[in-house]
Amino acid sequence: MSILKVNTIQDKGGNTLLSSDGAGAISSGGAITNTPAFEAQLTSTQSITDLTYTKVEIDNEIFDTNNCYDNSTNYRFTPNVSGKYFVYASLAGDPIASNELEEVRVNIYKNGSSIRSTVINFSDNDARLATLSIQATVDMNGTTDYLELYGRVNDISGSPQFYGLNNETYFGAYRIIGA
Repeated sequence: MSILKVNTIQDKGGNTLLSSDGAGAISSGGAITNTPAFEAQLTSTQSITDLTYTKVEIDNEIFDTNNCYDNSTNYRFTPNVSGKYFVYASLAGDPIASNELEEVRVNIYKNGSSIRSTVINFSDNDARLATLSIQATVDMNGTTDYLELYGRVNDISGSPQFYGLNNETYFGAYRIIGA
């Protein structure tokens, strides 16, 4: 049986990977954490134009570990650490008037282009409200790459909105360690 006793483990560059306080508590130097990470939600309804892709203005941060999500101007996530990120979102499309919802689409955009999309189409069986979820794993460079959430709603009356009540519309991401 061998025992290795150290209080700090560093990589070749001298960066702390793990450290111990000597009483059993271990902390990470950042290399093995799932950060940057954020989650935010839409807190009210957002009026949109029918059949037009529109950026979802997710305005309320639940958490933002590295201050990488802009919740007031661009509504985008720009992580400051390179790596693979798990991105997830949910979008509720609302036709305002009962049973006039024909279709809802949600897209994850990277650097201004759609990289993942999902859709629900009710055809001739129009609905009252629909919530779609979407996920993706995305490579990010840690400097200029950014992610945004877009949606599109089609309703009979032509006056749809993104529904932001009851935490139904949200957007989040976190870095995947070891990938």
